[in-house]
Amino acid sequence: MRIPLDSSDPLPLYRQVVNHLRTAILSGSLPEGTQLPSTRQLAGELNLSRITIKNAYDVLSGEGLISGREGSGTYVSRYTTANARRQVDEKQPWPLWQQELALNEAPAPDRFLPARAKVSEELISFSGVGSPTYYPVQDVYKALQTVIRRERAGAFEYGDLRQGYLPLRQTISHVLGSQCISAGPEEILITSGSQQALALVCQALLKAGDTILVESPTYNLALELFEALHLKIISLPVDANGMQVEALEEMLQKHHPRLIYTIPNFQNPSGMSLSEPRRRQMISLAERYNVPILEDDFAGDLRYEGRVLPALKTLDPCGLVIYIGTFSKMLMPGLRLGFLIAGGPVLPLLIQYKRVNDLTTSPLIQRAVCEYVTVGSYQVHLRRSCRLYLKQRNTLLQALDQELGERVDFNIPQGGLFLWLKLAGNISSTSLREQAIREGVDFTPGQHFFIQAQDGNAYLRLNFASLSPPAILAGIQRLAKSLDRFK
Repeated sequence: MRIPLDSSDPLPLYRQVVNHLRTAILSGSLPEGTQLPSTRQLAGELNLSRITIKNAYDVLSGEGLISGREGSGTYVSRYTTANARRQVDEKQPWPLWQQELALNEAPAPDRFLPARAKVSEELISFSGVGSPTYYPVQDVYKALQTVIRRERAGAFEYGDLRQGYLPLRQTISHVLGSQCISAGPEEILITSGSQQALALVCQALLKAGDTILVESPTYNLALELFEALHLKIISLPVDANGMQVEALEEMLQKHHPRLIYTIPNFQNPSGMSLSEPRRRQMISLAERYNVPILEDDFAGDLRYEGRVLPALKTLDPCGLVIYIGTFSKMLMPGLRLGFLIAGGPVLPLLIQYKRVNDLTTSPLIQRAVCEYVTVGSYQVHLRRSCRLYLKQRNTLLQALDQELGERVDFNIPQGGLFLWLKLAGNISSTSLREQAIREGVDFTPGQHFFIQAQDGNAYLRLNFASLSPPAILAGIQRLAKSLDRFK
């Protein structure tokens, strides 16, 4: 145990040991049932006498914090109550710089993130992303084995500290090429998920007080990031054809945003896609007013019907668009592997910010994904996912029609992961969620996707990709029961 001792302190050494262990126990760092070292072992580690450690243990035992078990050792007892922890906090207040932070206005850490419902086997959750049932676990496991067997210790070195593993960037370039997005490996930067890519662009292009233009509603964790960076957020509404770009020029003239953030394909949370005329209009206006566009294409591959629309990046005439993609949603979210495409002087700046943030994305994960992903294997996995998710989307549509009817309104998404519901009547989705959890079903309330939370009172987001058809039907039946409580 690393207990900091100060021989020049007038406080006896056994008391220093007592204070350290007491704080660790009451804070929960040493939870109930933790076995402590024997007096001989701890004395040896701290270069103290056994009697010093015995005296410390006797004090803690007298306070009820630890107890001995004959023939077994010494353990943390059940004394760690909330009241005891409060007493420690009162005796040891935060340093002044911490207290000053508490006085400053700061975004709540979960301002745009719904509280998790208590997980149980009975709870049907329409939150999350893809379904763990469809994760290619065995294939990725084999890829990891192959990489480690082939490269041995080299698989665990830093690797390319600039843009990421070159063979992976080449693979991404080929995959994107099959989707008519032209990007060479030299234009691609590997990131730790698309969230990091989003953060890097904001760090490189924006400063506190700058204005960013977004869709309304939009991705909740993007809003949380923008607030944390103290950006001024303005928005344009989303309809069945995506962001209402017809009003964009007025917003550009009035607010002079430094960045446009958009999710043009199967937008999160609405599920809608930006129409091609609006895409071309957005590019034209961004060029005219010299505003960069950040295109977040987190689920653009997951199209179930309708015509494929060109990425904004493919319509980009001169380096206006920075494109973000991810493997996390298609493969497994825990991989935390994303990428961005950028050209011109902004790319070295993004590379620099990436390096000072975390040096590099896990080289082992980069190599394993590269081993697993080829153009062919990716397309096979993509086709399988689209087939399964289409079935689940249709099951959800049928269940909503049967169970909720005119009590909800929605547009049918042609792809992606989400369906965006509007509740009829004066019902708050947050209040509905409280009742729904009691009925055994959970969802994401709409308030988390708006700058002004109250704008989302009537909305909720359902993720149909994470549940089997039977679970979807049962979940909507439970949601219907929850709505019945508000009659």
